[in-house]
Amino acid sequence: MGAAPAQAAPGGWEPVGGGSGGFDADSPRFALAVLPDTQYLFDADSSDPAPLRATFRYLAEHRASGNIAFMAHLGDVTEHGTEHEIQLAARTFGALRDKVPYSVLAGNHDIPSGTDDQRGDSPYLDAFGPERYAPMDTFGGASPDGYNTYHVLRAGGREWLLLALDWRVSDAGLTWARNVLAEHPTLPTVLTTHDLAHANEEGAAQLSGHGTRLWEGLIRDHDQIFLALGGHYWPSGRTVLTNAAGNDVHVHLANYQDRYYGGAGTIRLYAFDLVRKVVDVETFAPWLMAREPGSRPLLAAENLELSSEVDRFSLTIDFDERFAGFAPVPPVAPRPPREVMPRDTVAYWRFDAEGLQGGSDGVPLDEGAVVRDLTGGGNDLTASRLHSSGPDVLVHSAEHHEGQPAHASLRFDGGQSPDRGAILQTAPDAPLNSMKFTDGYTIETFIRLPRPYVGAHAWMGILSWQGRSGDAGKTTGWSTEEPTCSLNVTGERFLQYVVYPHVQDADPTSWSHALETGRWHHIAIVNDGRRTILYVEGSKIARNPTQTSTGIATLGKPFTIGGTQSHERFGQGFYGWIGDTRIVARALGPEEFLTPYA
Repeated sequence: MGAAPAQAAPGGWEPVGGGSGGFDADSPRFALAVLPDTQYLFDADSSDPAPLRATFRYLAEHRASGNIAFMAHLGDVTEHGTEHEIQLAARTFGALRDKVPYSVLAGNHDIPSGTDDQRGDSPYLDAFGPERYAPMDTFGGASPDGYNTYHVLRAGGREWLLLALDWRVSDAGLTWARNVLAEHPTLPTVLTTHDLAHANEEGAAQLSGHGTRLWEGLIRDHDQIFLALGGHYWPSGRTVLTNAAGNDVHVHLANYQDRYYGGAGTIRLYAFDLVRKVVDVETFAPWLMAREPGSRPLLAAENLELSSEVDRFSLTIDFDERFAGFAPVPPVAPRPPREVMPRDTVAYWRFDAEGLQGGSDGVPLDEGAVVRDLTGGGNDLTASRLHSSGPDVLVHSAEHHEGQPAHASLRFDGGQSPDRGAILQTAPDAPLNSMKFTDGYTIETFIRLPRPYVGAHAWMGILSWQGRSGDAGKTTGWSTEEPTCSLNVTGERFLQYVVYPHVQDADPTSWSHALETGRWHHIAIVNDGRRTILYVEGSKIARNPTQTSTGIATLGKPFTIGGTQSHERFGQGFYGWIGDTRIVARALGPEEFLTPYA
């Protein structure tokens, strides 16, 4: 049987690997491969290792493209545990040598089933004992009896622990496992064993007798263990338990030996995405996938990819929050202004003590309060409230984007019907008011829209230069009454950046996707003197115009944060939080942004 074709993993998940050579340990996206009971593929004279060979070829060939960190077998490698079956399985596993690190643990069919991990020698131990894993960089060690092992994986820029425990762990084995966790107190842990849980036909799982022993003797009181995996029983299932620290432990049962061709080497991929804070799980059989669609028998077609709620699903895990009890993320210190003012910075404002004297979280900003331009270039901002707005429309806040240099922001509570809000604006004679930026520019800010997003806030302004585009001689835009440059939020929460260039009679406009509420966003507008590109979180948006755009047709009127004029009048103000804002008189790359993106 040929190897699986070189293609994306099922479901289209294809994280970036470490180049053409192999695994990227620092990528925030990686996968853990899980291989349950393979016993019917190693069953006396009816053995057929071909499906498992195809699985191993798939893992080796997709190690880089799938960023596969490790493979964990869940026990019952063989049907009878005979030397013949064990040796055939051992040779088959040799296909992973120097390609993908892995662990194997004993199931009840691999050893005398009435024994625990103190059973002594066995053909299984000879073939799958600690000596097999010792050459792997991931191997951490084994219990004195050799039947329990632990493995330390570096993935997602951190280390993870995997415990591979015998099908029947003795008291001595539990003590060993507790000591391993004590020696690695900050490592998130995946526990694998053979007999952990069983499930009903709907996939609702509950702990087995041995699983209960592991829960009470190990898992419950060790917050590091966030995922526990077992095989042995079928059908597959899953549940979530609450440990002694009050945190979730995901308990999963995976076993496909009852399906066509003894499971056909079916594997499960746990695709960790530390950015999205999810684990996407999918289950498929590379041996069946490798056949051309037209030549697959009916049962192969039915079993090549499983899509039930216990075989294909996603787990939402805020990893920093879940691991905070044993591996808290150290707080990132604010960065001083001097570190974030590169050459050609013409204005930089922040709302901590560096730029705004006085005030504390939740306290309204005084009318007339001054936010200093930390470049010393004379572009200080002064606060004022619009219309008859009360003090609560502009408030100090400790909230901030995790990558923002200053750990502070301002909370604006603008809105329509009636118009209300607040703005910060430069003085009438500030140098920024008249700058044309014909050699290019970068404008950056941080915003967060509230959740829930309540009220009417369509076309509210984030920042702008005041004045009528018509007064700058611009005639091609939507209206001669709109300002010459503004960044706004539409009713659908799309960003709109519209600029009337200094040189062209045009209004090239960038549009983003809909912004998620309740989340901080870093926004960068970059112009290289020829065209403008809008970035959100370091990612270039789709709807950037190719129209030529050179400079900004400023009119000598104030630059403003918190609103956009129409007919030289402010209506509603911004609704949400605004953080550090910086203007540089040249195009910056994402690696130079206020929060750098590699």
